[in-house]
Amino acid sequence: MDKTIIAGPCSVESQNQLRDVTLALKAMPEVTMIRAGVWKPRTRPGAFEGLGEPALGWMRDLADEFGVKYCCEVARPEHVELCLSYGIDTLWLGARTTTNPFMVDELCQALRGSQAHLLVKNPVCPDVRLWLGALERLQKAGIDDLTAVHRGFSMYNNHGYRNAPLWEVAMELRHERPELPILCDPSHMGGRADLVGLLARAAHQLDYDGLMVEVHPHPAEALTDAAQQITPQALADVIAHWASTPYPTSVAEAARALEPLRSKIDDIDHDLISLLTQRMAVSKRIATVKREAHMPVYQQARWANMMNDRLRQATSLGLDADFMKELLEKIHAESVRLQIEG
Repeated sequence: MDKTIIAGPCSVESQNQLRDVTLALKAMPEVTMIRAGVWKPRTRPGAFEGLGEPALGWMRDLADEFGVKYCCEVARPEHVELCLSYGIDTLWLGARTTTNPFMVDELCQALRGSQAHLLVKNPVCPDVRLWLGALERLQKAGIDDLTAVHRGFSMYNNHGYRNAPLWEVAMELRHERPELPILCDPSHMGGRADLVGLLARAAHQLDYDGLMVEVHPHPAEALTDAAQQITPQALADVIAHWASTPYPTSVAEAARALEPLRSKIDDIDHDLISLLTQRMAVSKRIATVKREAHMPVYQQARWANMMNDRLRQATSLGLDADFMKELLEKIHAESVRLQIEG
């Protein structure tokens, strides 16, 4: 399996815990590297915030003893300096750090001249420009060994996830930077152990380059993120499914089967664009009538009735209500804009 698998505990909690998880992960040839949090930025004060430098010493000793590689999250220049001094040269930027260009700039100064490999998690908010900006700042500092990590986004409604996947944002990053490897972090995305495998399979279907998974020898006892960490055996199951998910046909056969279906999609899309153009033309005519009658552009009762009618029709035909609501709202917003500006 030519994929990157990074796994390990959310936080290093003790020397024994780190040793136990290291031994378990070392036994899995698919695991590329062990992740281990040393500084933990907790949302509220008073929670466990990591053991700091002593944990780096344990990681260095175990790396020498077992021939494994560790990676660690950094958020301050002194974190970078300490990690590099202990021989840990694969580092990751968390979502909060990626969001803040000032913090990224400070880290770039500390990284300049090093041979570090940087994993850059997506920003908290679904703004691909912040993600790209962090990557570009690192490159300007001479760090070219970069990997993006998709861990989901904080939204008002996360639809049952800890962080909404919003796969389309990661796909936009891939469009902008096709050469960049992208890993999926199903632990932070789902926030629950039972969602890790499901999200990993989704990432496989989207041809991600690997996974970054939180693994703890005893998840229920974890001091941080207990609900989303899985056991080493559960990770083995996830990897087995990831590696063995079959493609039903060869690439050439699939291409032949897809050609007429994609042609049909093209035809439907062209029809949709034509219909939307017609709809907006009618909106402009409506604007003229309203303006001559001194009527407000936005008609709340009409909009509510229309939305309810369209949602009933959509759900009766098997379309997702949330998707349809968002689509209709975007169409209505454009119609309102045209009426105001017309």
